[in-house]
Amino acid sequence: VQLQASGGGLVQAGGSLRLSCAASRGPFSRRVMGWFRQAPGKEREFVSGITWSGGRTYHADSVKGRFTISRDIAKNTVYLQMNRLKPEDTAVYYCAASREGYSNTRAPTAFDDWGQGTLVTVSS
Repeated sequence: VQLQASGGGLVQAGGSLRLSCAASRGPFSRRVMGWFRQAPGKEREFVSGITWSGGRTYHADSVKGRFTISRDIAKNTVYLQMNRLKPEDTAVYYCAASREGYSNTRAPTAFDDWGQGTLVTVSS
């Protein structure tokens, strides 16, 4: 699986951004597609995930109610809509595809394929 993330940028606190992740070289039907982020000096952390086939979503507590993950099967693209952004959301955001057979994993080690990352900066 190849992944290409885009959509990062600079935004003021309270603003919104939408990240996109274009996927190729599937199949994806038995995978979870996830978004992770890594802030300077911190470990990579799970943000949101979605099962490709059923579209079931789950989020980290820190973004629940503010971020929404979705996928467009026809376009092989996963989106992360980020609303009410906070300075602590500043990080490099990565999309990732899990190994086949997972349904709700949050562990980075379950994800074999990663995009290149896109920087999100939220100013206060």
